[in-house]
Order: sequence, then structure tokens, then C-alpha cells
Amino acid sequence: MSGILYFDCRSGISGDMTIGALLDLGIDRDKFIRQLKKLGLKGYELKITGKKVNGISATDFKVILTDKDSHNHVNLPAIEKIIGNSDLNDTIKRLSKKIFRCIAEAEMSVHNLPIEEVHFHEVGAVDSIVDIVGTAICMSMLKADSIYSSPLHLGSGFVKCSHGLIPVPAPATVEILKGIPVYSTGIQGELVTPTGAAIVKTLAEQFINLPPMKIEKTGYGTGKKSYDIPNALRVFFGQEISLRQLQTEELLLLETNIDDMSPEIYSFLFPLLFKKGALDVYLTNIIMKKGRPAVMLSVLCEPENQTGLKNIIFTETTTLGIRQRIIRRDSLERKTITLDTRFGRIKAKAAFKDGSLLRLSPEYEECKRVAEEQGIPLRKVYDLLSMEIRAFISNRSGLDDS
Repeated sequence: MSGILYFDCRSGISGDMTIGALLDLGIDRDKFIRQLKKLGLKGYELKITGKKVNGISATDFKVILTDKDSHNHVNLPAIEKIIGNSDLNDTIKRLSKKIFRCIAEAEMSVHNLPIEEVHFHEVGAVDSIVDIVGTAICMSMLKADSIYSSPLHLGSGFVKCSHGLIPVPAPATVEILKGIPVYSTGIQGELVTPTGAAIVKTLAEQFINLPPMKIEKTGYGTGKKSYDIPNALRVFFGQEISLRQLQTEELLLLETNIDDMSPEIYSFLFPLLFKKGALDVYLTNIIMKKGRPAVMLSVLCEPENQTGLKNIIFTETTTLGIRQRIIRRDSLERKTITLDTRFGRIKAKAAFKDGSLLRLSPEYEECKRVAEEQGIPLRKVYDLLSMEIRAFISNRSGLDDS
């Protein structure tokens, strides 16, 4: 499969709900179980059954512990060792470790401990390891190009854990979800678990309403408790569609001529302007009166950001005045997609016209990171990724319809 995956978290999200929903999309269960066995983890059995939730057919994924004392209190290095020593592929290992590290960093903040000393308690138990690694296996089989999620519906009240009663959402869940849109309707219970929060935070590129798409499959994964609402995570899988041929917008162009400022200032100025909302910043060589060489500073921005940008230009440069004019920009539809490459998961910029893919290129920051981590020239990273991108486009012509 390839396309867009959307998590509809109106009933929250947990690890078992995630795997249930992804399996419900039609993932080969036998292949999934064979992959999971490569983890080499003992002390559990799987029970995967069909279940009705408010009349809706769903998949119930359950991990049944056969050794309840196994892995109850383990730390991040121990879990990473279990994953690292397994026979799973590197993509699954990386994603699993990333999700666990997300939880560990939250627990570290909540308990004020070094990350190596954080013990996972319930999160480190066999069932949670299976939930997280199982999710990574499902994602490797699904091969979604883009992943989005709805805002997260949180519960309320209290939940019992190894430390006693704690408020809902749990402190670790709150830490994980900082910066992510959430809401609550007052339902008593834990709708979003730390594992579910870490999974969706790691996977989702954006937390938005359902984007324009052609839905091909839906999947439902059940929770274990009953509420007034259907306790099931719903996922959509399909192809993203374009509602517009070109994106048209009115922007503001700020310009000023400068002939008496050290060029060193510009390297300091540009990041300030981008941070304040500039869409583009560039310099043009010009000749001013009396034949003096100079540069024209141009800043493209949305009209609502002009005040802050003008303040920066007046404060940081020697200019005495700024010209401005409204311009109209027609642009191709753009989005960021994630590709599985020899360097792991890499973000790339895709440009579309009339729903067809025109070009696809790796993000500079991603290539820079790979070059620094691998110790190879940036140019070589671009060349290798460009070859993989060409193969990706030729092998997945269906992307043209997204």
C-alpha cells in the first residue's frame, strides 16, 4: 500500500487500539505475526478477534501475558537492547526506538531523572513493547507516504498506576502532547495513554481536520473499556487529492536600497527576518545615483507580518525608508512527504499541478543531517537520494493522483 493515512482520534488512542485499527485496514495478519516473532520477546500470547462497537465492526488486539513478572520494570537502554538485538529490519528498529525515547523523555521530565534512570513500569511491560514494535511493523507494511491525525480527545478523572492514583491525562501524556491540539468533553476515563500519545506524535506530520482525500479503506481498533461514545480508533487510508489547480495568494513585497552597510550584517539579518515570518528574503546587486554599487533588500511576506519585519529592517540596517507593494503569487500545491531510503526516513518536498506530481526533492536540512551523521559529502547524499527518488516515482505512479 502507499498513500495517505489519517488517524481519527475522537475516542482517543492507545497502543492496542492503534494496532487493531491498522490490522483492520487489511494488513496481512500472518505476516505481521511472523515479523513480531523476530523481536524474540517471550511471556505473551496474541489474541486478535473481530468485535462490534456500537454496531460497528472493529478489530480487537489483545496481548495476554503468560509471565506477568517479565519486563515489568525496565529502562530505556534495556528496551533498546531488546529491539537492537532482534532480527527486525532497521526501519522498524529506528521507529520503535524513537517512540520509546519519546515516552522516556516525557517520564524524565515528569520525574526529574536522567533518561537512563527512568524505569518504564507499565510502559516497559511486555504488552507495551509489543504495542510499540507492532505499530512500527504495521507502518513498515502499510508504507504510507503522508500521515496526519485529528486533534486528540482526552479523558478526565483519575487512573491507577504503580505510583497510585494520578490525574487524567497522565503527567507523561501531558508532557508528550505539549504543542499538539487536544480537547476534552468531560468523559471519565483515560482516552489517550502515554503509549498512544507517543505513537501518534512520532508518526503524524500534522494534527488537522480530515484533509481532502479519496478514501480507499477504513479501519477500527477497539479500546478495552465502555464509554458513552464508541471506544474505537478509526483510521482512513487513501489518496490525497488537490482541490485547486494553483494556490493563489496576495502577499506584500518590502524593498529597500542599501549602499553603506557591512555585508556581514546580512548573515545576521536573514535569520531574524525568517523567524519573524518572512516567506523569502533576497539581495539584488544594483547601481545607485553617482554610480555607487549597492544592494536591494527584498522581503516577501504575508501582510499581517509586515510591522515586525519593518521594525527589524529599520533596526538592523542603515536604511531610511522601505517601499512596499501588494503582489499576487500563483504557486504549485506543495506538501512534505516521508520516504524510506538507505539513510532511513527522509522528508522530501513534493510539488503538484492538477493533482499530478511535477517534482520531488529531498529537504536540505535532512540531507545536511545525513551528511553530518554519516561523514559523507553533502553532494553525494543529494546524488544518492535523487536516484532513489527517481525510482520511487517510477515505481509508484499512483502518487500522481494524490
